[in-house]
Amino acid sequence: MTTMVPAIPTDDPATGSTGDERLGAHLRGLRKARGLTLTQLAEAAALSHPFLSQLERGLARPSMASLERLARALGTSRVELIAASEPPRPDESAHPTFVRANEGLVGPYAEGSARMLAEGPRRFEPMEFTGANPEPGDHYVHEEDEFLTVLEGSIVISLGPFGETTLAVGDSVYCRSGTPHRWHSPGGAPYRLLIVKELVHGAPDPGEGDT
Repeated sequence: MTTMVPAIPTDDPATGSTGDERLGAHLRGLRKARGLTLTQLAEAAALSHPFLSQLERGLARPSMASLERLARALGTSRVELIAASEPPRPDESAHPTFVRANEGLVGPYAEGSARMLAEGPRRFEPMEFTGANPEPGDHYVHEEDEFLTVLEGSIVISLGPFGETTLAVGDSVYCRSGTPHRWHSPGGAPYRLLIVKELVHGAPDPGEGDT
């Protein structure tokens, strides 16, 4: 069945790691990929520098509101951050993994909701996005390439300096790294998208300072 976004996953007996540590490592990897210091990310997410430092070291757990602010500041989503904190699954690296139609982690993404369509080790993140937002919200900017295709309904997508266009069922767009993008529904009608993003993986760096 579909899994709503849970709390940060707990300890992984196989590796001894905790969900907080995995989330912290992922946050650090995203921050470095964005070229941000701890101070810069803390300011962008309206969090304190010491608290963010603790988060990256797995010594603190963010509230859902703090996680949303971090996601916005990093150009990602709360559901993707939660997914990154899940424990690795044994013997997954060499085998196909399946997510059935009524399965997958579900949670907030931009102005709508996303269902993750893959689990386990992977090089990209496919997701099903549903929304009906009549207003576009904030532009997202991230270092990963992103592909989007419309499965149901239509959207008006804004691509920063490249202007905006309407996409209908079967239309697609590939956004290069660093392209500002956001979308909305004409008249607030429901729509459904397939989104595929590159993944950024972080690695723990206990000796890191404000870099």
